[in-house]
Amino acid sequence: MAYMMPNERLKWLTLCAAVVVLASVGNTLAANPADSDQKGPVFLKEPTNRIDFSNSTGAEIECKSSGNPMPEIIWIRSDGTAVGDVPGLRQISSDGKLVFPPFRAEDYRQEVHAQVYACLARNQFGSIISRDVHVRAVVSQHYEEDIHKAFVIRGNSAILKCDIPSFVADFVNVISWHTDQEENFYPDTEYDGKYLVLPSGELHIREVGPEDGYKSYQCRTKHRLTGETRLSATKGRLVITEPVGSVGPRLTSGDDSRTTKVQLSHSVTLLCPAQAFPVPFYRWYKFIEGTTRKQAVVLNDRVKQVSGTLIIKDAVVEDSGKYLCVVNNSVGGESVETVLTVTAPLSAKIDPPTQTIDFGRPAVFTCQYTGNPIKTVSWMKDGKAMGHSEPVLRIESVKKEDKGMYQCFVRNDQESAEASAELKLGGRFDPPVIRQAFQEETMEPGPSVFLKCVAGGNPTPEISWELDGKKIANNDRFQVGQYVTVNGDVVSYLNITSVHANDGGLYKCIAKSKVGVAEHSAKLNVYGLPYIRQMEKKAIVAGETLMVTCPVAGYPIDSIVWERDNRALPINRKQKVFPNGTLIIENVERNSDQATYTCVAKNQEGYSARGSLEVQVMVLPRIIPFAFEEGPAQVGQYLTLHCSVPGGDLPLLIEWTLNGIAIGDELGISTERVGSRGSVLTIEAVEAPHAGNFTCHASNLAGQQRYTTLLNVYVPPRWILEPTDKAFAQGSDAKVECKADGFPKPQVTWKKAVGDTPGEYKDLKKSDNIRVEEGTLHIDNIQKTNEGYYLCEAINGIGSGLSAVIMVSVQAPPEFTEKLRNQTARRGEPAVLQCEAKGEKPIGILWNMNNMRLDPKNDNRYTIREEILSAGVMSSLSIKRTERSDSALFTCVATNAFGSDDASINMIVQEVPEMPYALKVLDKSGRSVQLSWAQPYDGNSPLNRYIIEFKRSRASWDEIDRVMVPGHTTEAQVQKLSPATTYNIRIVAENEIGSSQSSEAVTIITAEEAPSGKPQNIKVEPVNQTTLRVTWKPPARSDWNGEILGYYVGYKLSNTNSSYIFETINFITEEGKEHNLELNNLRVYTQYSVVIQAFNKIGAGPLSDEEKQFTAEGTPSQPPSDTACTTLTSQTIRVSWVSPPLESANGVIKTYKVVYAPSDEWYDETKRHYKKTASSDTVLHGLKKYTNYTMQVLATTAGGDGVRSVPIHCQTEPDVPEAPTDVKALVMGNAAILVSWRPPAQPNGIITQYTVYSKAEGAETETKTQKVPHYQMSFEATELEKNKPYEFWVTASTTIGEGQQSKSIVAMPSDQVPAKIASFDDTFTATFKEDAKMPCLAVGAPQPEITWKIKGVEFSANDRMRLLPDGSLLIKSVNRQDAGDYSCHAENSIAKDSITHKLIVLAPPQSPHVTLSATTTDALTVRLKPHEGDTAPLHGYTLHYKPEFGEWETAEVSVDSQKHNIENLLCGSRYQVYATGFNNIGAGEASDILNTRTKGQKPKLPEKPRFIEVSSNSVSLHFKAWKDGGCPMSHFVVESKKRDQLEWNQISNNVKPDNNYVVLDLEPATWYNLRITAHNSAGFTVAEYDFATLTVTGGTIAPSRDLPELSAEDTIRIILSNLNLVVPVVAALLVIIIAIIVICILRSKGNHHKVYNQTMGPGATLDKRRPDLRDELGYIAPPNRKLPPVPGSNYNTCDRIKRGTVISMEDEICPYATFHLLGFREEMDPTKAMNFQTFPHQNGHTPVPGHAGTMLPPGHPGHVHSRSGSQSMPRANRYQRKNSQGGQSSIYTPAPEYDDPANCAEEDQYRRYTRVNSQGGSLYSGPGPEYDDPANCAPEEDQYGSQYGGPYGQPYDHYGSRGSMGRRSIGSARNPGNGSPEPPPPPPRNHDMSNSSFNDSKESNEISEAECDRDHGPRGNYGETKPAQNNSNSNKQMAQDSQPTILWQCNL
Repeated sequence: MAYMMPNERLKWLTLCAAVVVLASVGNTLAANPADSDQKGPVFLKEPTNRIDFSNSTGAEIECKSSGNPMPEIIWIRSDGTAVGDVPGLRQISSDGKLVFPPFRAEDYRQEVHAQVYACLARNQFGSIISRDVHVRAVVSQHYEEDIHKAFVIRGNSAILKCDIPSFVADFVNVISWHTDQEENFYPDTEYDGKYLVLPSGELHIREVGPEDGYKSYQCRTKHRLTGETRLSATKGRLVITEPVGSVGPRLTSGDDSRTTKVQLSHSVTLLCPAQAFPVPFYRWYKFIEGTTRKQAVVLNDRVKQVSGTLIIKDAVVEDSGKYLCVVNNSVGGESVETVLTVTAPLSAKIDPPTQTIDFGRPAVFTCQYTGNPIKTVSWMKDGKAMGHSEPVLRIESVKKEDKGMYQCFVRNDQESAEASAELKLGGRFDPPVIRQAFQEETMEPGPSVFLKCVAGGNPTPEISWELDGKKIANNDRFQVGQYVTVNGDVVSYLNITSVHANDGGLYKCIAKSKVGVAEHSAKLNVYGLPYIRQMEKKAIVAGETLMVTCPVAGYPIDSIVWERDNRALPINRKQKVFPNGTLIIENVERNSDQATYTCVAKNQEGYSARGSLEVQVMVLPRIIPFAFEEGPAQVGQYLTLHCSVPGGDLPLLIEWTLNGIAIGDELGISTERVGSRGSVLTIEAVEAPHAGNFTCHASNLAGQQRYTTLLNVYVPPRWILEPTDKAFAQGSDAKVECKADGFPKPQVTWKKAVGDTPGEYKDLKKSDNIRVEEGTLHIDNIQKTNEGYYLCEAINGIGSGLSAVIMVSVQAPPEFTEKLRNQTARRGEPAVLQCEAKGEKPIGILWNMNNMRLDPKNDNRYTIREEILSAGVMSSLSIKRTERSDSALFTCVATNAFGSDDASINMIVQEVPEMPYALKVLDKSGRSVQLSWAQPYDGNSPLNRYIIEFKRSRASWDEIDRVMVPGHTTEAQVQKLSPATTYNIRIVAENEIGSSQSSEAVTIITAEEAPSGKPQNIKVEPVNQTTLRVTWKPPARSDWNGEILGYYVGYKLSNTNSSYIFETINFITEEGKEHNLELNNLRVYTQYSVVIQAFNKIGAGPLSDEEKQFTAEGTPSQPPSDTACTTLTSQTIRVSWVSPPLESANGVIKTYKVVYAPSDEWYDETKRHYKKTASSDTVLHGLKKYTNYTMQVLATTAGGDGVRSVPIHCQTEPDVPEAPTDVKALVMGNAAILVSWRPPAQPNGIITQYTVYSKAEGAETETKTQKVPHYQMSFEATELEKNKPYEFWVTASTTIGEGQQSKSIVAMPSDQVPAKIASFDDTFTATFKEDAKMPCLAVGAPQPEITWKIKGVEFSANDRMRLLPDGSLLIKSVNRQDAGDYSCHAENSIAKDSITHKLIVLAPPQSPHVTLSATTTDALTVRLKPHEGDTAPLHGYTLHYKPEFGEWETAEVSVDSQKHNIENLLCGSRYQVYATGFNNIGAGEASDILNTRTKGQKPKLPEKPRFIEVSSNSVSLHFKAWKDGGCPMSHFVVESKKRDQLEWNQISNNVKPDNNYVVLDLEPATWYNLRITAHNSAGFTVAEYDFATLTVTGGTIAPSRDLPELSAEDTIRIILSNLNLVVPVVAALLVIIIAIIVICILRSKGNHHKVYNQTMGPGATLDKRRPDLRDELGYIAPPNRKLPPVPGSNYNTCDRIKRGTVISMEDEICPYATFHLLGFREEMDPTKAMNFQTFPHQNGHTPVPGHAGTMLPPGHPGHVHSRSGSQSMPRANRYQRKNSQGGQSSIYTPAPEYDDPANCAEEDQYRRYTRVNSQGGSLYSGPGPEYDDPANCAPEEDQYGSQYGGPYGQPYDHYGSRGSMGRRSIGSARNPGNGSPEPPPPPPRNHDMSNSSFNDSKESNEISEAECDRDHGPRGNYGETKPAQNNSNSNKQMAQDSQPTILWQCNL
């Protein structure tokens, strides 16, 4: 063995390892073959040929395909380019649909909306294209139909055509015709009327008469895309002419040839419009296809002729063809041709759809198509045209590139169809593939190189190596080797020993097999000087492309150039030179390109190498085409051919072949060379062997060319195989060959002789068993009848032909006509079996029984007899008495000299069947049971049937039902059973002989089913306006199908498509009792549909029939609109209105009510008048004249009065006034009388003047009149005669005229003037706080003295009341007490007089009474009652209400409403309510403020296991476990941290309450703290939880400890070993503790200022309006905290408290501080926590041991989770706090307000703390009630106002509170001995959740105190402290893991 170098050994070891790896990989691949389910694309849903749509509707084109992998869908145009989206016009959806959205007419684009599209589906196995999709968008545009006049000769038929514009003709169809005489004509299938609408839309009118000329006609059309119908714009008429003489037929259409197309199964009309007189006859003919012959059209039910019109209904493809209409009369004739094409939908199918073909084998696809017409057939492969147009596609030798998808397309002008098939490559075909190959490598000279290629394929390829295109052979330095791995891969290597620089170049490995080639190449770069290997001479054929690469070695190479004749290439367009040294010359020519080319390679140092390449261009021979004389040659004819080769390189070799064989002299053919470029072939005498292909071959060094021509020779027939006599066995397949040769090919025929001798022959009749194929006579299953003489004849027209006569004889062995038959016999009866054999005698017959020889001697029951017949032998076997064992196969065997035959008789002894058994139940349902059984012995008679008998369990077998089952089955289903019923079932078998016994009975209980019956007696009745009562009874008991559990009652609005809303009602077990249900909260006076279905445990039964019912009528919810009034007269007003909207009527409006009253009495309901009317206006009569009236209108239904309209006002017209009410005439002297009067009660207008009439009594003197201004109520008549009576009366006048006269009064002037008062008793109405004046005008002489009495008391003047000079009494600023009687007294010496006035004071109402009636979560109901002291009529109330910290809102309440609901309030919030009354004077006094709250509480904590679900790296929070406290939850804030961390991380500040939430990215096996803040409108609740994540394996971890766990022994050992340290420390601690306790006790007893009380009185509240307090306040900056922002607030969140730093303040507040949950911005739910406060005991006793700093009621233990730590107080010393009262420190507690980090400007910070009243108050009081929410910084004005005074007269025990100075307090534990009230919390900011801005960021949002904005935050939370007795339980609960951990801090 030769020595192997170490590096080579290493390579071989590596190679072996690679072989092992490759082998294992190969095994793995072999074990996991490719998925055999993979396949190419196939269309599941292919788009249709045409898509027409309107621009207003748009269209979607769906294309779906299947395949594995799933194909990709691409839309393409007809030219194959892909289709993209066009915004707004065309888009491709994600699911592959081509979508055309609706578009405007102006956006129409032809390239989009009038285009041919196709759908392409492709995957890795190929592509297929759908049929053509013609998309056409139709833009809506105006069109009109026209009807033109039709000219017709009377008596002929007329056709009116509806002309439709061409641009819409494809979409518009005629649907009817109409005349102006209201005649309507529609398309009909009966064609016997005068008027006929043809299928094509024309109106056909038969036998036109004069009356038809008076009508006008219009057509109605319908657009099939838009559905629009329209009547023609013009009306057509018939112009009827009377015939004048005879007129020959004249075609009115003007053409004599037409073309018509119609779809399959549609109707078509062939018109033949002609006019003639006499009326012509019409005949229709159809041409026979392919001929000029024609035949008359047969008329039947499908084909009808109406006048000259041919109508074909339901057209079929066979109706296609050319039709001829012939019109004749006595004058002449005309004809017109019509070509009808009936189009049938195209469809295609490829057979086979899938085929797998091995490499090199042929493949055939056949395209089977249907439809009409077929214009083209084409094939595509993978979406590319193949250029093949035949139905059969044949691939002779399948190659790799042939695999893929093939499609056959059939097309005509209208549509196309396609089919696809897939060609897969078989397992034998696996072309070579390079699996592993070498890479490009650069190296230094010297070492060896190892290049490897691994290739695979089937068959196994061979690998060869090339260097720069030259094959590498083994030598001393280059070694090539290869081997085959176990998995069939070939591993080849090239080993180069001691590589040189000249070895560099392009190395290539080529894997080649008979099915393909694969190659890989890469460069090997070896450092060295440029070197060019020798290039061999390159010979190339002219016209080809020369491509050569310069074989350069050396590295690096800077440039490679080619030269020719020292000129660098390229020097022309054909030449291309590439930097890698490749030279390409296209279309090589000898003259220009044959030369020597030089390659020059250079490196950067300037070294170069040159190599030459000689290119020789060779020219192929060119043969001039040649041929024999036209037509076949005759035998003996002389022929010659000349082959001339004018082109090509010499020398030329010219040869001749005949049918591929070289021509020699033995054929009688000679060839002779003619010069160097020609050859002549000569045939002296043509013979038959000379027929064939003569080919001239011309070859030179460049290649070979050939040309072939065909020679046909006429040759008479010659026998190739002459037939001879044949003999065949009967029944065999006979074949007699008769073959002849000749040209043309002879036709071979067979004939049979007539009779038994030859001579006369007749043609063979083609039958199933006789046929002639290529001259061979085949007689299948030859029989004796086929025996005889046959003639074979071969004729080709040359000569007389050939013939031969042969004898065909048939030899017959024995034969049984009937090979097998069945014979039956009843058991116990005799039987005879017979066999008849035909054939050549003698024939012997033997009997076998079950293949055993039957010998009658062994059983005397059997007897055999034989009978000789003319055609054979009959053998009989007799059986005396049959038994069951005789059921056997009896065989008779016949034998003669030519063979044998047998026949079998299947003897069947029959009896009744046995009993069926194994009856069992396979399945059962409510109404059926599936049975199976074992088939019994059938008694050798087929079981005709089984009879299944069944009955109810309590019935007898005499009362049974039966089911007949065919005898061949052993399973059956018994149906029509009743559900939930017990049945007994058995089965009986029956055959022709009889029935078996019954089987064993089985018992079954059918399953329950859903009820099958509907509830009965359903009644729906209205209860009220929003309620319907539904009553019903159960379904019939037989329809229950089990026990009814209840009913579903569904209801919905009638006449809508909405779903039913179902309610469930339990079943009432009482017999006969009706079920009922009230449907509430329905719409008023609305029809509802109600259905009911019963249900049991299986399901629900059928829905009952719909019952419809209206709810009771309600009152109209809207008033009549457009109310208006018009004054008609002084006592009438017209009022009009418009009915309220129908949807608001809530019933049937029966009447309208007009409510009216004088406006000044409108407030008084009792004085209002009502008028009803059914119309929409009315006239009000009997009104007061000249009075302003107020009116309202309302609609009335059966449900009552509706909403009143807005009041309107009208004033009646003025009229003449009534008479003055009263008149006085008072004597003033002997010539004067004072006449006074009162105004008319009804002035009926504005009084313009009074007229005083006077007349002397008893004299006929003239009446005097005096006009008096309207404001004057008295008149002094003077110049009267003494002692003469005078009569006076007065009238009033308005603008209308003078009114009635007053009563007359008589007075007489006298010297004596008694005291009289001219004024009248009157009632005066004064307005509150205005002045009032009461007149007292008196006369008398002497002047009377006037005095006044007020309510019976003498009047004395004061500041408000005084007597005026005219006697009137003036009262200033009237108040309520001034109301009453005022009497005026006038007295003189003669007489006295008096009058009494009544004063009524109109004042605003006094404060009404407001009481709380009811509360809900979002509403308050209050009761209103007027003040008892109100005298003025009350017109209504104004209700004022506001949330605790919100704005006041008002609501108007009518005076009649005793109760009022305030709705849409906040849940769980406090409200203030008060009311004021109002009348026409104004608003009155406010009532006392009512303090109340809506129901609801803040969220309740859930149990920890229900809320938290822990995993290894996350925790799931189930927020549905939280209880909302009656107020819906708004959101949650989630924070977390590791247990040993101080900083909280906000996870989310807006978790919705209905969702679960997962906190991710947690570490496994780690303790975490979780803090949850739950918000609702009543407040918020904060909970903190401890939990540990699971381990990675899902386990739990032990509780964490800060110190290592020590056992008791370890602890004792440590203490004992350090006694010298432990004892002093413990002693010191005891001394310090005792000292602190003593100091606290002494201070509590010695200073009454240190009695601590958590509650704060009003005096403790800082009045922000006093600036003088600013200097007394110490400022403590609040801590920075990072807090979660509150959803709904638009401010940033201030920093949360950070633990771990020391409080920096001058005064140590820790012993007195209280702390809440650290860093929390919300307070704990006080129902879950104790009120822990750090205070000395108020009685001076120390707190309970172990709970220092905790104030608890006596006897209540406290359980507190404590944790050390501190809180930072930055900027605490910015303001020094000042001491007061003798240096004692006043500790400031926060004012009651929002507790959040300081978010206000610094100058306002002092307002956040309130100094505690040291007189009886706590030194450090618990915080006042406040909102625990982000800081809401109030402006300078008072935030609280006066509401903290009187209205809050009682303590707010249930307010939760806390401070905001680094401490938290829970609840509001007050000192029981102190009853001073706490100040209420500050008003909240209005919060609108709809404007919420949520910040879900986990960032810390650290901002300064001055940066927080003042936006509105959520409303606060009022915690309610439970009574003391519950605190213990609460404390215990807090100590459990399921409750939040409470953290306390105190720096001691």
